[in-house]
Parts: sequence; structure tokens; C-alpha cells
Amino acid sequence: MTSTPHTRGPLRRFVFSVLKAAAWTAGGMLSLWAVAALKYDFPAAPGVVAGSFAIALLAAVILLKGQRNKALAVAGGVALVMTWWFTQKPSADRDWQADVEQTAWAEIAGDEITLHNVRNCDYRTETDYTPVWETRKVRLSQLTGVDIGIDYWGSPWMAHPIISFQFADTPPVCFSIETRKEKGEKYSAIGGFFRRYELIYVVADERDVMRLRTNFRKGEDLYLYRLNIALEKARERFLEYLTTLNELRDKPRWYNAATTNCTTSIRTQHAGSGDRAPWDWRILLNGKGDEMLYERGKLAHDGLPFSELKAKALVNAAAKAAGDSPDFSRLIREGRPGFDPKAP
Repeated sequence: MTSTPHTRGPLRRFVFSVLKAAAWTAGGMLSLWAVAALKYDFPAAPGVVAGSFAIALLAAVILLKGQRNKALAVAGGVALVMTWWFTQKPSADRDWQADVEQTAWAEIAGDEITLHNVRNCDYRTETDYTPVWETRKVRLSQLTGVDIGIDYWGSPWMAHPIISFQFADTPPVCFSIETRKEKGEKYSAIGGFFRRYELIYVVADERDVMRLRTNFRKGEDLYLYRLNIALEKARERFLEYLTTLNELRDKPRWYNAATTNCTTSIRTQHAGSGDRAPWDWRILLNGKGDEMLYERGKLAHDGLPFSELKAKALVNAAAKAAGDSPDFSRLIREGRPGFDPKAP
């Protein structure tokens, strides 16, 4: 059946209406993004600037005559904000909070690796602590395995992963990928989608980065698992982290809650090795990341179903009992499935 001029008219009007609605929907969403970008990223009076921009766009839509003029005004305003936004550069030189004041970096001399600015703070409370930055030496040949801590602070859908490399002759070395906050700055879930925070790889002792979450912060639960990974691959992963450390020291990056966060950055570590994990929705909703790793055979589990493994992986009580003991790392693993009784 062929269309006639009589039927083509309504069809064209319908298609035009759909396209028009889609264009204005896209324009509205981009306008909201532009207002939020100004609110969270503009350096001076961001609330005033964002509000003024929103009023100006609204006024243009109401007062200008003709759909084309309205659309051009909205597109021009959004383009102006985008041009400014993409010129913003991350910095290594700000008035940082004490716990992220230093950035870690590594010197690699064959088998021996020297890690500078390893964090090992002396905590009295979450906010009352003495910053301690250490230099540590590890040998790549003594790396014995990799563990992952999954830290929850409320929602079962969102968590913070901590990667801990184990060595036969030295304490574990942890990597925690975080926002690098300035003094007085707090984390904003919405702000994390914009250019509000720089990215930092915190390198730390487990008595710092894990004990902080179990013993000093309120309402956080930390689960600890041993990863199934060949030693050769574990050493490759460690060197990849060191490469990123040194790159960040020379060239800061923005944190982004969707694209460059604590979980997507771990996945990016494997980009050049051909071992990057296939995409999964649980990479973004990373509170289910341990379940994903279990399904893929990446967690040592001693034959336990995931629900039982997870129940036994909770280390808060053991961490509180261990306190600041030099045996903290061994004590929080003692008796847990997947771990060597003598490890780490």
C-alpha cells in the first residue's frame, strides 16, 4: 500500500512533532547540566552564577519570538558553559586536607621498589589524627597475592573497593582510589559527576585505610576477600598501579563519579594488558561487585556459596579487636575462607 499526499501530511507532522519534542528534551537536559556545572564548578559565587544563568535561559524561552530564536538562545548558552567547562584543568597545587596532602610515587630499580608517601596516620578519631607519611621498600619477587576490601557506608548498591597487595617479607600495601579534597571540602554525590575533585591514588598501610573504616568511621562495613590471580598477573597489576601513581604525580586528573571513580579506574588499570574485564552494570553499582567477581571465579571461596562467603568476609569485629596491633593484617584474615592460615 502506497501513501497518498493526504496520508503523508499527518505522518510528516507527527514525525516533526516527535523530533521537535526530542530536541527540546535534549535542550532541557543540557540546560540542567549547564546549570549544575556552574553550581558545582564555577570558582566564585557559584550559586548566584548558576541561578542567573537559569533565569536567563528561562527568560529567553519565554520572551523570544519564534522557535528557532528560542532554540538558538538555549544552544548558545549551553555551548558557552561547555566551552568554559572543558577548559578547566585539574591541579596538584591546592590547599589539601591533611590526609591527602601528599601524593604517592614509586622508584623502580629491578626487583626493588621504593614507595614514597605511604600513608599510615595515627588516628584518635576519624577527624582527629596525626598524618604520617612513610617510605617503604618492597620486592616484586616477594609479592604473594592480592586481596580486595569492599567497604559499604549505607546503600548495598554502592561501595568503595580497596586493593591490597600482599608480600612475603613486608606488610601489605593498599591502594584506595579517592577524591582529593581541599580543606573544608566535603564529598558531594552530585558534584562528583562534574569537575569538582581531583583524583588521587592513596597508598597506605592496612592499619590506616582499612582500620579507618572499621574502627573510626560510623556505619561502615568492610568485607575482605582473596582474589584468584596468578602471581605473574598480580605483579603486572602492581606495576600498572605504580605507573599510574607516577603519571598522576606529573599530570593530575579529574575524578568523575561515572567515568573515573574508585571502580572504573581499577578496570582501566588493565586496559593495556588485554585483561580488562568485560563491562557489567555492577561496575557502576559496585556494591554488587563482589558478587560479580564471585560469579566470574575471581574470589577464593573454599567451595562456599556466595552468601556464606560474604557473611564470613565481614572484618569489622576482628578489626576492632585487633586495634593498632602490628598483627592487624593477620588478625583480620584469621579463620576466613580463601586465606592461607599464615597469611599475610
